[in-house]
Amino acid sequence: MLKFISFLIIIIAYNTLSFSMEKKPYHHLPDGTFRNPEGSPVRTSKAKFSYRQFSKEKKKIDMTVPKEHVIDKKLVLFNLKKHENEDYIALIGHATYLIKLGDTTIITDPVFSKNAGPLIFGPDRFTEPALELNEIPKTDLFLLTHNHYDHQDMSTIRRYPFKDAKVLVPLNLGKYFTPYRFKDINEMDWYDEIKVNDDLKVTFLPAVHWSKRSLTDTNKTLWGNFLIEYKRKKILFACDTGYGNIYKELGKKYGPIDITMINIGAYNFKPMFDKSIYHTTPEEALNVAQDLKSKKVIGMHWGTFVLSLEPIMEPPVRFKDNAEKYGYKKDDAIIFKVGEFKKIKDLLK
Repeated sequence: MLKFISFLIIIIAYNTLSFSMEKKPYHHLPDGTFRNPEGSPVRTSKAKFSYRQFSKEKKKIDMTVPKEHVIDKKLVLFNLKKHENEDYIALIGHATYLIKLGDTTIITDPVFSKNAGPLIFGPDRFTEPALELNEIPKTDLFLLTHNHYDHQDMSTIRRYPFKDAKVLVPLNLGKYFTPYRFKDINEMDWYDEIKVNDDLKVTFLPAVHWSKRSLTDTNKTLWGNFLIEYKRKKILFACDTGYGNIYKELGKKYGPIDITMINIGAYNFKPMFDKSIYHTTPEEALNVAQDLKSKKVIGMHWGTFVLSLEPIMEPPVRFKDNAEKYGYKKDDAIIFKVGEFKKIKDLLK
């Protein structure tokens, strides 16, 4: 009888474990790491990065920044005051934006350091932030898409002046905020929703990317896109992402999107390999926006750091020149200058 009961317990435990494994989402692996959505592109063995070769090729890039790419600081401060009672999007640099919606001001992937890497390492900025950290307006919502150094900047997090901001981060990234007195940290899995207030809801959605900050933590934290819904308007702020079939699915479920903000830089790694599967080209970014049934698309993640080998001013040109191939007018493929403010109502005209 005792043997039978033991056998029964083992069978129940096995079935419970099997059921639990079946219920685990596809992007959760048994070892606790994460992976991209089913059917996403996979890096081939041909894609081999060489730091030595990258550094050699990087020296060939023309680093001339057109004067019109950056707005004068005095004008940025003037516009910050001018638009304080309006809904707007403003570019601080790279993937750092201020998004004001009603009484809520959002900051995305804030990076105010001089380089994107640990300590003094990593690529240096070739354009300064439009505002210093102590000049930004009070922010209510802090969105972090993933842990790469050009998005998760620990110096900015430590010095961040608004510790009462609601922080939304992917799974397993909360630990980077808890030591620095942030009061409201929310880890999110894909498809989790958080209602910020009566008018504003944020949903965390899949992206085609990866995570890593050290030699031992590859894909141990999640990555993803934020869908911001405000008064029947939808803004998707993309994580760094490559193109994947997931965007057709997201378009069916959440589209049409009013404004998609997506990376258009950091794609070219020739002659080491053709391109990154984890960063969309300008054309692929337009394709993502098309899949999302997006009305407008903002090209970001260029013009601040040299992360790849395309000319620094190539992404916006390709982005604009190819818009019509994906069903957009050139004016619907939107480029911001560093420090530029655009009112939401003007963006959606």
